[in-house]
Amino acid sequence: MAVMQLREALRRAMVEEMRRDDRVFLMGEEVAEYNGAYKVSQGMLAEFGDRRIIDTPISENGFVGLGVGAAMSGLRPIVEVMTWNFSMVAFDQIVNGAAKIVQMTAGQYTVPMVIRGPGGAAENLGSQHSQSMEATYAHYPGLKVVSTSNPADAYGLLKSAIRDPDPVLFMESELAYGIKGEVPDEEYLIPLGKADLKRDGTDVTLVTYNKQLFNCLDAAKVLEEKHGISAQVLDLRTIRPLDEQALYDCVSKTHRMVVVQEGFPFAGVAAEIAARVSEACFDALDAPVLRVTNLDVNQPYATNLEKLVMPSVDRIVEAARTVCSR
Repeated sequence: MAVMQLREALRRAMVEEMRRDDRVFLMGEEVAEYNGAYKVSQGMLAEFGDRRIIDTPISENGFVGLGVGAAMSGLRPIVEVMTWNFSMVAFDQIVNGAAKIVQMTAGQYTVPMVIRGPGGAAENLGSQHSQSMEATYAHYPGLKVVSTSNPADAYGLLKSAIRDPDPVLFMESELAYGIKGEVPDEEYLIPLGKADLKRDGTDVTLVTYNKQLFNCLDAAKVLEEKHGISAQVLDLRTIRPLDEQALYDCVSKTHRMVVVQEGFPFAGVAAEIAARVSEACFDALDAPVLRVTNLDVNQPYATNLEKLVMPSVDRIVEAARTVCSR
């Protein structure tokens, strides 16, 4: 096992796929000469040259659209957006282009591309740079949405995303790039659409993804040590396609569920999961499915208010105790 940062695991996945398949290339703002805004692509320009590691202008609409066209032409682009907040500039290219081309051409064209970059809140970036976009893009058929939390998953999921025949939106976190973890030395792929049980338990299931995984793991320890509640933690990893069977299996075991997401509560990922679990597993539930999300306000800039708005260990513990009638 190699211990590496999440950014290094992403780089390893891209490098290996570019060595394996010369149709794969990377483009985005500062990915080449500057080695990436978050140093994810460090050293890649030296190995692959400027025909495959391409710096773009500050024009998401332009270079995401170029990626869609390149994918339609038989290439396999990896398009880095400096933050998913900026992807809204290219919303038409993603939603009316990448998501719909297979259906609108009756399968004559496919769009095998990855759009990747960080999303969600970092620290003190304000409301325009702190949004979680998973629910926004998961709304549209034709798009696959991945949201990763740790180096091993980032490596295996990104390799699968690059090889996938459909457009995959790969969402990371600025605050997680430096997280270290073990990654197997041998190549491996993680199938898209498969959740992972990061911690087992018997009393309540905490469902989450991306960096909220770490809050859920911390909350599970507090629940066990201070309240005698055994919590299992399910990392979704892929938002669309959603691993519904994993959700139903968890409810069948613990009979209680709390869904934790970064992002607004209205029409969010947590709301969709709560609805599906309630519809499919009503008789197995001993309590309503509860959600822990951002408060329903735009992200504040001030540190104290930002912490107040975001999901926290205390809020997760409180929700878990509520569904366990403690």
